Amino acid sequence: MNIFTKLTAFFNSPKPESKPNKNSTSLIISKHLQEFLENEVLDGLDISKEHFWSSFEKIINEFSPRNKDLLQKREDIQTQIDKWHLERKGQDFDYEEYKTFLTDIGYIATRSQDFSISTDNVDPEIKTIAGPQLVVPVMNARFALNAANARWGSLYDALYGTDVISEDNGAEKVGGYNPVRGDRVIDFAKNFLDEAIPLEQGSFKDVLGFEFVEGKIQVLLPEVGKVGLKNPAQYIGYSDNGNNAYSLLFKNNNLHFEIQIDPNHSIGQTDKAGIKDILMESAITTIQDCEDSVAAVDGEDKTAVYRNWLGLMKGDLKESFDKNGSLLTRKLNPDRSYTTADGNDLTLPGRSLMLVRNVGHLMTNPGVLDSQGNEVPEGIIDAMFTICIAMHDLNKNGLYQNSKTGSVYIVKPKMHGPEEVQFTCDLFSAVENALGLPQLTAKVGIMDEERRTTVNLKECIEVAKDRVIFINTGFLDRTGDEIHTSMEAGPMITKADMKLHQWIAQYENWNVDIGLETGFKGKAQIGKGMWPMPDEMLGMYNTKTMHPKAGANCAWVPSPTAATLHAIHYHQILVSDEQDLIMNREKASLDAILDIPVHKNPAEISSEDIQAELENNCQGILGYVVRWVDQGVGCSKVPDINNVGLMEDRATCRISSQHIANWLHHGLVSHEQVMEAMKKMALVVDKQNDSDPLYKSMAPSYDGLAFEAACNLAIEGRVQPSGYTEPILHQTRLKFKS
Repeated sequence: MNIFTKLTAFFNSPKPESKPNKNSTSLIISKHLQEFLENEVLDGLDISKEHFWSSFEKIINEFSPRNKDLLQKREDIQTQIDKWHLERKGQDFDYEEYKTFLTDIGYIATRSQDFSISTDNVDPEIKTIAGPQLVVPVMNARFALNAANARWGSLYDALYGTDVISEDNGAEKVGGYNPVRGDRVIDFAKNFLDEAIPLEQGSFKDVLGFEFVEGKIQVLLPEVGKVGLKNPAQYIGYSDNGNNAYSLLFKNNNLHFEIQIDPNHSIGQTDKAGIKDILMESAITTIQDCEDSVAAVDGEDKTAVYRNWLGLMKGDLKESFDKNGSLLTRKLNPDRSYTTADGNDLTLPGRSLMLVRNVGHLMTNPGVLDSQGNEVPEGIIDAMFTICIAMHDLNKNGLYQNSKTGSVYIVKPKMHGPEEVQFTCDLFSAVENALGLPQLTAKVGIMDEERRTTVNLKECIEVAKDRVIFINTGFLDRTGDEIHTSMEAGPMITKADMKLHQWIAQYENWNVDIGLETGFKGKAQIGKGMWPMPDEMLGMYNTKTMHPKAGANCAWVPSPTAATLHAIHYHQILVSDEQDLIMNREKASLDAILDIPVHKNPAEISSEDIQAELENNCQGILGYVVRWVDQGVGCSKVPDINNVGLMEDRATCRISSQHIANWLHHGLVSHEQVMEAMKKMALVVDKQNDSDPLYKSMAPSYDGLAFEAACNLAIEGRVQPSGYTEPILHQTRLKFKS
């Protein structure tokens, strides 16, 4: 019995949490989930509990066998690829033979003819507004609210609190307000104004005040007098905030920002024009995540996830917390109101447009058991629950409206090729029928993070061409799958060298090329991945222009502050113009994407470099897994081996565990070396977490569940389904909870 079979048997055995609960079907539903659905979700919807559960059972009975078959096909294909590499061990690599083989086994699908996507009823935040995108664990209510509210952010605060502004020469950010640092913030911000909404002459640094003249905005400059904007149409309107305070609204590259004037404010008092802040439209969209950034392993956990999604859709989610001795309550921000230049009313959204990321096809969950007592695929559960919950938004039951076009936006991760995308589309269609929704209400975002999806991206888009609203690249998961798929090809290069390998650059370009080729411009998002270092905003500011320059109209950022800073890049770069240029370039190479990143001469790698790479991987796995297992934290800022805080989720753990597994399989490291490195790095991780009162040390006993899980991820990584971390993590977390 292989590890996949063992884990399948484990997940398909009934768990204590899922005791039978009375319902109208033969399903066994977690008490937490059933009571939540019947008492909270269905309240206000014209759906009976009997109809929901009976429809859900029909969907489970129809789609669970298909789900199982798709997972088996993954295994069958992987077995054939492993065999192909083993049979050619020591031979020169033949690309044409390799591509022919991948086509013969169905890994490379039959090629699509030209087409253009036809998705309707898509909100402008996805179609036409380019800007930052946040991904946040919806299981954490405070984080979920912060992200939704990050549609608007203070530029002054984002600059003052980060390393974008140097602390040299008296500009330290210690103690109370530092006027030296404040002056540098204001200088930076007014440079931004000069670039984004330039004056006919002069600089915003010299502006003495603002005046309205026949619906246009003018500024007063010393010695010059009144001048207007070079482009008067950039002034949109104003809001009167009382007590001589007001905000001026401007628009550039489809993004808004406010110049906030308040001569009575502590900052406004020191400014010649009374400017107290610049409020930036920042996180245009937010992915509320049920997947990689959460640790939800049973019905109780899934209920917590879905309850927060319900609160977001109804607009009544709140979270109270202590901050410096004061009790604060966070809730969703209202919309923002203005009077336009021609005297009309204007309302702008106060919150990000929210998408929800469901889980992939692999995992099952004990929160729902079918009539045979088998766990139901978690992706099926997610589809039914998240779409049903979103009906409160579609029916305008809540305080606010998320989608103005009547759509539900679901990001679907870890799909392998067009057949799995078709499965997702069929599943969404069945849920729409069950819930009485118009067909194509549920839109799909395709995560291009598995190798079989990358090489068939156009074909994946085609089967979802009337639902797709999003494609993006994810380097970490994609690299994890790269290693696992080609495990038998040889020992892989280091992770640092992996980032420089040609397949990465070609993969990133290929994603954009295919998106533009299939009509995404002005219709859907092309996204890029996360900046992982939330404390190093200067580095992000200096480098993340590469994403809009690459033709991506959204890119992930690790915090609301990062969203505000990254928004500056979209004022500097008009993505639609970049996309026009990209459509004329040479298309990325499939051959380069299929170039396997194996080390040409592993004997050249020094023992010191091998040890350093091993320890780096072990430290990363341990730092993430110990919080996942012991505290149920699916995403957090984890110090790396150099004590640099990195945003980590299961994707980062996947690449590290697969890399160790690959080197272990090919003899670059031994089992004993791995265990010694794990123990050594456990001491490092323990020290890094010694200020956390909830943290449980792994050393010196090394017998805790978290340490065991971290070791298993590396040592058993080669036989994990597609190299995923979820089976071991879920199994261990369930043990911990029990």
